Order: sequence, then C-alpha cells, then structure tokens
Amino acid sequence: MPVPGVDFGGISGIIAFVKTPLDYESLGLRCGLEIHYQLDTRKKLFCRCPVGLRNDPADATIIRHMRPTLSELGEYDGTALMEFKTKKEVHYELHYDTVCTYEMDDTPPFPVNQEALAIAIELAMMLNCQIADEIHVSRKQYLDGSIPTGFQRTIAVGVNGWIPFRGRRIGIMQVCLEEDACREIRDRGHVIVFRTDRLSTPLVEVITHADMHTPEKAMEVDRELGNILRLSGKVRRGIGTVRQDVNVSIRGGTRVEIKGVPRTKQIRDLVHYEAVRQHALLSLREELKLRGINADTFSAEHGDCREIFAQTTCGPIREALDKGGTVGAVKLTGFAGLLNARVSPHRTFADEIEGRIRVIACLDKPPIMLHSDEPNGAIPREWLLVKKKLEAKYTDSVVIVWGSAEDVRTALAEIAIRGREATQGIPNETRQVMATMDTDFERILPGPDRMYPDTDSPPIPVPAERLDEIRRHLARTPAEWRERYSRRLNPQLLEQLITGGSIAQFDELSRLCENEPGFIGYILTALPRSRTNGRAAAPWLRDIIVRYTAGRLSREAVFSIVRADQPPEASTLEQTSRLSDEELRAIIGRVRAENTGPRDRNKRTEYLAGRVKAVTGMRADGRDILRLLTEEERK
Repeated sequence: MPVPGVDFGGISGIIAFVKTPLDYESLGLRCGLEIHYQLDTRKKLFCRCPVGLRNDPADATIIRHMRPTLSELGEYDGTALMEFKTKKEVHYELHYDTVCTYEMDDTPPFPVNQEALAIAIELAMMLNCQIADEIHVSRKQYLDGSIPTGFQRTIAVGVNGWIPFRGRRIGIMQVCLEEDACREIRDRGHVIVFRTDRLSTPLVEVITHADMHTPEKAMEVDRELGNILRLSGKVRRGIGTVRQDVNVSIRGGTRVEIKGVPRTKQIRDLVHYEAVRQHALLSLREELKLRGINADTFSAEHGDCREIFAQTTCGPIREALDKGGTVGAVKLTGFAGLLNARVSPHRTFADEIEGRIRVIACLDKPPIMLHSDEPNGAIPREWLLVKKKLEAKYTDSVVIVWGSAEDVRTALAEIAIRGREATQGIPNETRQVMATMDTDFERILPGPDRMYPDTDSPPIPVPAERLDEIRRHLARTPAEWRERYSRRLNPQLLEQLITGGSIAQFDELSRLCENEPGFIGYILTALPRSRTNGRAAAPWLRDIIVRYTAGRLSREAVFSIVRADQPPEASTLEQTSRLSDEELRAIIGRVRAENTGPRDRNKRTEYLAGRVKAVTGMRADGRDILRLLTEEERK
C-alpha cells in the first residue's frame, strides 16, 4: 500500500519527495538516541592534564597511519577495515600543557578520574539506572584517527534505566563514562588533521532503547534527556560540548545511525528524511527484484578507460590525467534509470554512491563522478567508447571516476559494493548531517567485535556507601520540578526555566520573593544560559532580589542589572534606587503642572505617564506611575 507523502512513478521507481508527515506507524519507524555530554571537570579522564580548548598555534605535530587489529575472537571489525581502505595520513596538532604521553599512546592510563566517575554515577541515578558494585573499563575501536590509540576507553556505569515521558517510560539501555576524541580541523584527500586539546575530556554517553516511533517524539525525548543532564549542574555548556546521534530504522530495514546532530530541533527533520530515504531504498530493492536482480544475480564489470580519455577536453578528467592519474568505469547491469531515483529531498541514488566514493576512495574534489543516467554532453564521444568497451546495453548504467590509480581502483570496487547492497535494501551505516537536513555516508556501522576489555585498567569497586552518598545529593529531575511548580508558574515559563537550566536558581530566589514567582522566572530567563546550568544563584543576584522585595529597586532596574550579567556598582544601585510613592507623587505634580496634555482622560493619562517615565527612568515602574496618575486624575 502506498505511504502518504511518497509517490512512486514509472518502472524506474524514482521517488518524488513531498514534505508532508508520513504514516510512521505503517512504516514501522523506530528511533533510539545516543547523547554525549562533556562533564564539567577540571582534569581529563585517564590522565591529569587540564580540560580546555586551544586555538593558538600548536607546539608540535605527530603523523600516524592507522591499521586494524584482530578482536579477542580473532575477527576484524567492518568499520576498521573500511577506515583502513582510506589510507589516511593522520596529523595530530598538540600543545604540551594540554596533552601528555597517555593521549599519544606512549604510556598506560592513569587511574580513572574519580570526580568524573562520581558525576557519571549521579547522572545514571537520575536516569533510574541500576549501578553495579564493580565496573570495568573497555576498549572501543576507532580507526578514523580521532583517537591516537585507535580505541576509546569507556566505562558502563549504569544499565536498565528509564525516564517518564507522556505517561509512559522511555528505556535507557546504558549510561557510559567515556573519553572524548580529538577535534577534526580539516579532512582533504588522504590527509586528515586533528587537534588534541579535546582528547580524553570526560563525557557521559546515554543510550536509549528504540522507543520513539515518530520524529516529533524523538526530538522531544532528546530535549528531555538534555534537560535532565543539564539540571545536574555538572555538564558543560556551549558549542562542541554536546553531540547527539540518532538511530533510525523502518520495518524491513536495518539500523542507520545519524551521527553528530548539532541541535535538538534538527532531529525531527532528520528522522523524517531518513524514514523517506529508507523507504525509497526498500522500494529500489523491489524494483531491482522486478528486473531479476538480487545479490546472487548482481553483476558489475569495470575497466580502465585511460586511453579513451587520452585526448579529452573535460576539465576534471584532463587535470587528473595530467597529474599521472587514470580513468575507470563500472557497468551496473540492469540499473538503467535507477541512479536518478530520488531517495531524499535533494539527493538521488547516484549521490549515495558518490558519498561512498568520497569517504572511502578519498576522491573529494567535485565533480567526483559521471554516470549514464544523466546528460553527459561534455564527453559524448568518450561515452560511446566507454559503453562499447564495457559492452553496456541500454538497460545498464555506467559510472566513470578519475584520479590516482589506487584511488580509482578503490572507487570502482566501492561502486560495485554499493550496487550489490541496493539489492539487499538498506546498508548498516553511520551517516553525517548535511546543511539541507539530508544525510551522507560517513562510515560502515560498527559491529560488536569493536568492543573488548581494557587490560591496562583494573576493575573499579563502587561501595554501597559511596552510592548512598551520591544518592543523597541528587539534583531534581524535570519531572520533579514540574510536579513542584506546575501550579505556581505558567507551563511555558516553567519549561523555559527547565530547558535553560535555571529552575534551581528559581527555586532558591523565589523563596526571597514568594508573592511574585512569575517575576523571578522572567528575570532568570533573561540571564545567559552559561550562568545557570543548575548552579546556585550568584550572591549579587540574591542581593538584587532582596533589595527588590524590600521596595528599594524597581522591576525595570532589576531587569537592567540582570541583563548586564555582572555585580552592579554601588553607584548603579544608588542611581536606580526605587522612588517612594511620595517622591513619585511630587514628580507627577510637577509634570501635570507643566503639561496639560489631551482633553480625553485616558489619552491624557497615557501622555502624562510617558512624560513622568522620561523623568524617573528606571527608578519607577510603569504600573506604579499609572496607578498614582489615575488617582490624581480622579481627584
């Protein structure tokens, strides 16, 4: 049965994307989240180097090449093998005062940072996880170069948790304490450059079950998890401190991970587009079946076409040949028309192939390839010769790539691999976010063989006494704050305080000003979020509220001081001190004597209020001026 929002036309199975909600239930959509937050510690996780980013020139650079190793079961991880194909030369920019020999894999790890471990346990408790009385350090292979050791040390601190969400529970599979990876600076061709300042920064990873079945719910659960972690007051805020991955699958497909989603609000569109993409790929598989093409009958032949293009005037190909490169072509038997099949709003199946070539063969200077399903007016003669060489029929598709001989060989192989995968449906892979909210290939999805025990780290006992101590000081969760204040604050303001991480400050300050909780809430939403994050209110902010409650500051003065986000000078407090009713009546009397204003009473009151406000500035609130003016006008 057709799915609303997707229209299939013609035997080519080309998909016309329509940006309307899909019937996600019919699709069998399932979403899970992996959220990573850096912890607010002073030191790194497995050494004693300070945490902090650096943008000044590096002190030194180390160059390495990564290679896969066998797992404990004597097997290679598929992702590690894929990364090895890229033949990347990895450059590490380092500063002597933020990295040490541990990060460069020259010494074993130090004992785990106990501050970070305590925070991770606390966060796991806030997520209702079970905490083991002994936890172990594991290694997770990363061969993309982002970690010089080739693996990430990770510690599962909590399992089998949950959070309340709209009357049901969202399952938390596990909460892990991990070391962060390097920052990628640039990636061109076979050279990738990382900065090591972020390396080994403690972070917590929260992994949910695939309990979300619409893009909207995936976005809302991500926001709620972020609220919980931020309200602890022990995670970092700001650009680069938070990363979230979304796992998406539909019925009949496999899990795909969208990596590094930068903003919560983007999750909705990304999940929607991924559902469309996966549905399109399954439809493409069905079209191939109708053509008699499956994994067993799939055929792809390739050939060297350097001689055909020896005299070409096509710029990109000419440039590659002049540098000593070559040209190759692949015939995908029976694929005619399918490379133009649309799989997402702005991308076709040819773009899927191109993404694979860009990452694995490192052919990243566009245009990356040409194919026979699109107009190829630039090389009409060469196309005829290429098709003749490969004995391509009108029912076949041909793809041409160019570059160094080794890269072209890798690209031809990957085109054939991706073509065969199309006969099977949706490949397990990690995808990266594009500006258009489409996604592109990043790497093969890692398998279970990438995780194994860390023989350099002993087991870490977690005594019951320590757990009891952590549990006694747990921060309140969003659900607890909602229950506490749902009757005193309007829902929108309450959510702003929770999302901004300032609800704990509101709890503290509202005790000083019990009759105006809404006012306290509004001034806190004016504060930069970096000043809240579950922390206690600054002493100067408490003093400002005390002064306001005592009638010594106007509302406007409070707002002005709070927006300045710094302790006010004594002169500022004196200049903004609130006028008494007697002082304000005297000013009103002078203004009325000097300004008659309109004859209409309401208009005259508004006019005079403006004139009084110009005199009093922040020393009087508008509501007080109107109150006293109205009294005077009625006399």
